[in-house]
Amino acid sequence: MKLLLVEENTGLSQRLADLLRAEKFTVDCVADGEAADLVLKSERYALVLLEMHLPRLSGMSVLMRLRRRRDNLPVLMLAAHGSIDDKVACFSAGADDYLIKPFDTRELLARVKALIRRQSSDRTERLTCGDLHYRTDTRAFYHNDTPFNLRRREHSILETLMLHQGRTVSKHTLMESLFGLDEAQSRDAIDIYIHRLRKHLANSNAQILTLRGLGYILRVKDATLPKPDTDEPCLQTETK
Repeated sequence: MKLLLVEENTGLSQRLADLLRAEKFTVDCVADGEAADLVLKSERYALVLLEMHLPRLSGMSVLMRLRRRRDNLPVLMLAAHGSIDDKVACFSAGADDYLIKPFDTRELLARVKALIRRQSSDRTERLTCGDLHYRTDTRAFYHNDTPFNLRRREHSILETLMLHQGRTVSKHTLMESLFGLDEAQSRDAIDIYIHRLRKHLANSNAQILTLRGLGYILRVKDATLPKPDTDEPCLQTETK
């Protein structure tokens, strides 16, 4: 999952980004409101952490513009001062949560995960593909009852495939979930990570299929392949 962090303080922004990446999130960082508003129009995120007081355009203005576009992206507001008036104004403008600095990083992570879980309330607490399981509350994978530990980018790809289980996921969608704004995007890298994931899944009855020209699909081995989510013909599949 990819998050957007909007924070003017460079040191704090770096510490929070490192914290979130350690939790296997992909994180984009911007330092002012205008940049945040621009990137929110072009990129897709699971959540935005938005400082209330920003240069060029306030966090409140960024939030209001987001909601005027009818974008329901979860927003966690961060503020150095927490007056009741500020809180009421943020919630009235469409914020989903509000956290006052300084805060304990454990609380920040708990609130981030809670907002993402709330956004996924239409899903069950556990998604299953054969003997591969994914807990939506902790974002953890299990092979049967054994934790399935993956590196951050491998985790991001498998998470995206699991959340879209049974549907074709394009390489472009996987790239969006994998790479931040400041990272060089490589289509070939997706193939490398898919290859690694197939090795991890060697003892599982869940498998990743390549649909040539379309993308990838996660399914149970020997299950009937669903019809792709596109009218483009699928001429060949591969599992290598």
